[in-house]
Amino acid sequence: MLSSLVLIRALFLFSNFFFLATQGRIHGYTELSHLHSVSRISLPPSPAPEAVSPSPSPSSSNGDSQNKSTIFNVRSFGAVGDGVSDETQAFKMAWDTACQAEEPSIILVPRSHTFMIQSTIFTGPCKSSGLTLQIDGTLMPPDGPDSWSKNSSKRQWLVFYKINGMSMQGGGVIDGRGEKWWDLPCKPHKGINGTTLPGPCDSPVAMRFFMSSNLIVKGLIVKNSPQFHFRFDGCQNVHIESLKIKTSSQSPNTDGIHIENTNNVGIYDSLISNGDDCVSIGAGCSNVDIRNITCGPSHGISIGSLGMRNTRACVSNITVTDSVIRNSDNGVRIKTWQGGSGAVSGITFHNIHMDTVRNPITIDQYYCTSKNCPNQTSAVYVSDILYSDIKGTYDIRSPAVHFSCSDSLPCTNLTLSGVELLPSRGQHMLNPLCWNAYGNMLTPTVPPASCLLEGIPDMVHESYVDRC
Repeated sequence: MLSSLVLIRALFLFSNFFFLATQGRIHGYTELSHLHSVSRISLPPSPAPEAVSPSPSPSSSNGDSQNKSTIFNVRSFGAVGDGVSDETQAFKMAWDTACQAEEPSIILVPRSHTFMIQSTIFTGPCKSSGLTLQIDGTLMPPDGPDSWSKNSSKRQWLVFYKINGMSMQGGGVIDGRGEKWWDLPCKPHKGINGTTLPGPCDSPVAMRFFMSSNLIVKGLIVKNSPQFHFRFDGCQNVHIESLKIKTSSQSPNTDGIHIENTNNVGIYDSLISNGDDCVSIGAGCSNVDIRNITCGPSHGISIGSLGMRNTRACVSNITVTDSVIRNSDNGVRIKTWQGGSGAVSGITFHNIHMDTVRNPITIDQYYCTSKNCPNQTSAVYVSDILYSDIKGTYDIRSPAVHFSCSDSLPCTNLTLSGVELLPSRGQHMLNPLCWNAYGNMLTPTVPPASCLLEGIPDMVHESYVDRC
């Protein structure tokens, strides 16, 4: 009986490998189609299944019968875990097998092993909505651009596509090995004598979720991504907690968590230190709750940039609370390009401690990355922004509060309450800067934001304002 089971197991793995080796690749989305290593699960029918509320995922990989999950150890599919071997095919086979299982499944990346994987897409939907990627060991890509496969996309490393109901968790490490990417000549990093070298150029996002729903990401250490550490595009119902993201403060464009066209997001109890925004929120996002984040050194928590190349952007119902931002270029920031359209509204920044932050509170509607951005009349409308209980210290090179709003479409209903920001050194305090900004102070602020204009200007009532 035992020998029969072994024979069946061997035949199953061989047929799985033959299936993977003979199927065609995914076509469709431009960036995804450039990847050489693509998981072969069939694409879903149209329309895709509706999302359901996430269910609790197993907290460990010990095979406890109570969780009733089947464990698929990547080493059982041929992964070595020596940090040198190419483990891509083993991971894809483990993914496809678990994804086709009817019952909840765990793909186990065991501890005390390091697995090198090429740029790859893991596709769904899976038969079970209870899939867990349990990372207890270390995952890493090839070491730098020269080691990257010529047939693989240099814009992304690991992509999860059309997945409904997945947990990525564990006590392991995702090491993006980004140092050689940061030093590319085309990167916008600091040159000699205060100059900035040109950029940008292609380099991979470490972990990207695309058109997926009901996702949980928790407990991992993620470091040294070549570009963004996590990116969520076109996703619904995302829960992120207890992450540690750490990258050099000099690493270019290494946002910790970036979301775009993604709704119903919670980001909780995480530490992020990197070379760009610790959290960045792009166009098409709503219902985002960020709580208990320690951020810095970094570029702070940003909404935007929005409206680039005259595009339309809508962002609403964003809350950032109970967080710390330290030793960062920015604190909480809204940034838009001239010429855009759409609206940012319903934003709350509450109970945030600033520790030596250069620009603690910023709205910049003249955002530009070069010196050649012309003035334009169209703008993303910014309104209904609340700043409450924001306290701490700021770098005296810049004002603590900076509201720079569009000439043609002012910011409205900016509210400050309990704002107390003092210079980190000395006693010299710069006055807030306001341009075409309307709002009020519910309490006295430090420094006093007396530059705010009262009421709502007539132009805002006109029909051309795009309120999304």
